[in-house]
Amino acid sequence: MADTQNRRVVVTGLGATTPLGGDVPTTWQAVLDGTPGATPLAQDWAQLYGLPVTFAAQLAVPPIEVLAKVETRRLDPSAQYALIAAREAWADAGSPEVDGERLGVVVASGIGGVWTLLDQYDVLKEKGARRVFPLTVPMLMPNGPAAAVSLELGARGGVHTPVSACASGAEAIGYAAEMIRSGRADIVVAGGTEAAIHALPIAGFAAMQALSTRNEDPGGASRPYDTSRDGFVLGEGAGIVVLESEEHARSRGAHVYGEIAGCGITSDAHHIAAPDPVGAGAPRAIPPAPAEPDGAPSDVVHINAHATSTPVGDVAESASIIKALGSAADGVAVSATKSMTGHLLGAAGAVEAIFTVLALHHRLAPPTINLTDLDPDVHLDVVIDKPRALAGGDLLALNNSFGFGGHNVALAIRSAS
Repeated sequence: MADTQNRRVVVTGLGATTPLGGDVPTTWQAVLDGTPGATPLAQDWAQLYGLPVTFAAQLAVPPIEVLAKVETRRLDPSAQYALIAAREAWADAGSPEVDGERLGVVVASGIGGVWTLLDQYDVLKEKGARRVFPLTVPMLMPNGPAAAVSLELGARGGVHTPVSACASGAEAIGYAAEMIRSGRADIVVAGGTEAAIHALPIAGFAAMQALSTRNEDPGGASRPYDTSRDGFVLGEGAGIVVLESEEHARSRGAHVYGEIAGCGITSDAHHIAAPDPVGAGAPRAIPPAPAEPDGAPSDVVHINAHATSTPVGDVAESASIIKALGSAADGVAVSATKSMTGHLLGAAGAVEAIFTVLALHHRLAPPTINLTDLDPDVHLDVVIDKPRALAGGDLLALNNSFGFGGHNVALAIRSAS
C-alpha cells in the first residue's frame, strides 16, 4: 500500500442534537445569537432527592419526536442521541456510497448508559430479576452508541469507543482521523454522545463542588472566565462528524467544510479530577506543535476553549494556551461556548469541534455569554456577547478538551482550501 501518513483528512458532514437545537443549523444559529441553554429541571426526582442543583442544559428536541418508538425503547438515551446526530451528519455528507469494510465508526462517551443502568437496577430491586429488560447490557455498554451507528451504516472497518471523560468526543475525532491517515478506512463517522442528566450524576458532581448552584438563574450560571463563576452546568447531547480522506471526498464531489489537520494528546498524571494548576500537560497537547509539523503558533486565529466555568480549570487552561502559543496568543479569538450549551461531558469535544469547523467555514467566532468581569488571571482575548469576524484565507483553529483523569486533547482544524 502507498504511504498514507500525509493523507489529508477532511470534514464532509455535520450532525448534532444539543440543548440549543435538534440539528446543526438550529444549534449554530443559537450559538451565534448567544442563547443560553440551561433550564430548570421539571422532573419529579429533582425535588425528591433534595438535589442541591435543580437545573441543567437539557436536550432541546426530545428523541421521541425524532426516532421510532422501538428505537427509543431499545437504545439508551446516549445511543439515541448519537443515532440522531449520525443520521444528520451522514445525510449532510450526501449519504456516500462506500464499501462497508472501508467505513469506520468512532463514537465516544464519558459515562455511557447510566440511565439504563440505574433504571434497571430499580427494576431489579422493586420487581425482581425476571423483570429486568433483556437488552439491559447492550444498552448500558459505553460502546452501545458506536455499535448503534455502525449497525445503521453497515460499518465494518472498525468500531471504537474512546472513554476519556470530558475529552472523549475530541479524542474520538482524533482517532478517526488517524484511521484514515493509516489507510484503515476511507470514511469514518466520529464524535461523542452523553445522556447523564440523572439524579445520581448530578448528586455526584455536586458533592465534588463541580456544579454551579445558581438555581435562581440557570441561563446565567455557566460563566467561563468570569470572576463570579462557581462551577459548570451539566448538559447533554451528541455531535457527530463525517471524516474522509481528501482524495475520496474529491472523487465523489463532496462538499468540504474543513480539515482535521492534527490532534495532540497528553496526560497530566497530577490528580484524578483537578487539572495541573500550572498547566504543564496541556501545552504539550495543544497543536500545532505535536500535531501539525508545518504549522506555527502564529497561524492560529481562533480557539474554542474547554472553558467549563470552574474556578481552577479556566485559569489553568488560560495558562496552558499562553504557554503553548506564547506571544502569538495575543489577538487569537477565544470562544467559550459552554456558556450556552453547558458541559456535555463526553460529547463536549465533538460538539465544540463542529462549532470550530463552522467558525472557520463562516469566518465567525462564536460569542461567550455571561462574562461581565474577566478574571484578571485569564490573559486571553475572549470573544464576548457577539460573534467576531475572522480573516479570510487559509485559517487554523484549535479545539481544546480536557477530562477527569488528566486527559488533554487538542484538535487542529484548518479551513477548507
